Amino acid sequence: IHTIKPTEELEGEVNLGLGSWGYKKAALNVSGGITDTIRFLLSASAETGEQYEDGDGNTFADQIDNHIADNLISNPSTPKELLFNKKLRGTAMQPAYRDMDAFSKKTVLAKLFWNITDNQELRLSYTGNRSDDILYPSSKMDALYDDSDIFNAEYIAKDLGTYSKELNVQLYQSEVEHPMSTMYRVSATNPANEITHALDTKMQGAKIKNSFDLDNHAMTVGIDYSLRNWDGAYYKAGKRFAKPSSSIDDVDTENIAFFLEDKVKMDKFVLDLGLRYDDTTVTPGHNIVGIDQRDNDYSELNGYIFGTYYADTNTRYFGGFGKSSRVPDAKELYWMASMKTPTGNMIPIGTNDLDATINYEFDAGVELAYDNATFKAKVFYSQLEDYIAYSSVLAANPTVGQYENIDATIYGFELSGTYIATAELYFDYGMSYQRGEKDETSATQLDKDMPEIPPFKFNAAANYDWDESLNFRAELIASDSWSNFDGDIGNNGEQELDAYGILNLKGTKRFGKNFELTVGVDNLFDSTYAVSNTYKDLILLPTGPGDEVMLMNEPGRYVYTNLKYKF
Repeated sequence: IHTIKPTEELEGEVNLGLGSWGYKKAALNVSGGITDTIRFLLSASAETGEQYEDGDGNTFADQIDNHIADNLISNPSTPKELLFNKKLRGTAMQPAYRDMDAFSKKTVLAKLFWNITDNQELRLSYTGNRSDDILYPSSKMDALYDDSDIFNAEYIAKDLGTYSKELNVQLYQSEVEHPMSTMYRVSATNPANEITHALDTKMQGAKIKNSFDLDNHAMTVGIDYSLRNWDGAYYKAGKRFAKPSSSIDDVDTENIAFFLEDKVKMDKFVLDLGLRYDDTTVTPGHNIVGIDQRDNDYSELNGYIFGTYYADTNTRYFGGFGKSSRVPDAKELYWMASMKTPTGNMIPIGTNDLDATINYEFDAGVELAYDNATFKAKVFYSQLEDYIAYSSVLAANPTVGQYENIDATIYGFELSGTYIATAELYFDYGMSYQRGEKDETSATQLDKDMPEIPPFKFNAAANYDWDESLNFRAELIASDSWSNFDGDIGNNGEQELDAYGILNLKGTKRFGKNFELTVGVDNLFDSTYAVSNTYKDLILLPTGPGDEVMLMNEPGRYVYTNLKYKF
């Protein structure tokens, strides 16, 4: 991820934004040189927003109420049905919090770049986020706060010799605190019943890489190290559960990797190659009595080969094959549910003997450029070994986790391009399609469709430049209905989502060199639609006998304006 760099000359901007549902944002960016060798950047913002309404005029609280009303068991006759209705009603917003804001957020970004010498540079940066009272309407809990701090230090030395065109040394640390709570829900009307799931994580890392040229080879070699700790526990009325109480028990994920990259230029052909060897150890705290959480070690050699052929100045063909891997995270391996067995033991959701997921992927495509148009097409085919899948069927056995390894395939295509109709009018468009299938069904994976694979999507926009200071954009975003989804009722629980199309409009006017005003409206026709499906790994609100989960609608018509002042 490449973020903005400090400028040499002093400059900045002030942004003020307003939008529907009480959205307000103010931001300030200042950048420039302190001396000839030291530059700085400072950015700060604050924003808040009320609960948005979907196309039917329902707020977050309304959508939860509708979900409850649709799924309460009529005339419950068994203790299990009575308990289910009680729990479902308990997910509603308390009257005192029903109209509370959806979130508030403050951020700050600071950077300092120091040119030590003509060929040496030190870069320091800090990013902080403080978010409070973030509502998660389709979950059982909301975030009391979400605080994060990211520190980064980077040393760059250039032209050190024949075998060091650029040496880069990076150190970083990130920390996140994220407690989820039932405080605002009916289940915690009595404060003594308030449940909090407190999570925090800390990651530290270092990377050293050296780049050099050798004949027609541009090479990079390096070493990468990281250590992540993830810890979580359950609290009731501010007091930690009686042991065992850990949700994720002080898990360390330690990784060391060695990598090599090479770019080979051969006339019209460019070949990119890479190799990376990863050794990863995942170690839990072993503090949960009665639960055997084993250590896990993973090692894998990954790599890729990618070629680009420049047929002429307007035509580029590309294709490649690669292998990559992902180790399971602490949640997938060791996460424990808040509920306990009658004997007082916690119930595992994570499965502590998962294998790493291996991805073999082939990509190919073409890019074309004309006097008044561009076009890009890409296809891909991905074979996944030991994909980490969730299955609520496994929840019937309280001694094993609810994740498992399966083999699967994902393939699809993307098309995108631009067309300049006149000096004032131009268009851009894009479309994509993916299909995912498990290699076979099983007692715990009854549907061959892969979860979280969106259907065909399309976007197109018309841009009109009235003059150098005034331009307009009209954008259409559309999606086909979900005809292929992991809809195994009682297990993974995805739902058939309707097709949708929304129209967004935006206009920008510049006043001289300093002021810029933007006015826009998203979802002009106030459509009711949903983008994210209901795969149960997301821990959404449960329903009744069908055991589907709550579907969350996107915002309805959203009107906004932004005023920017540059100096």
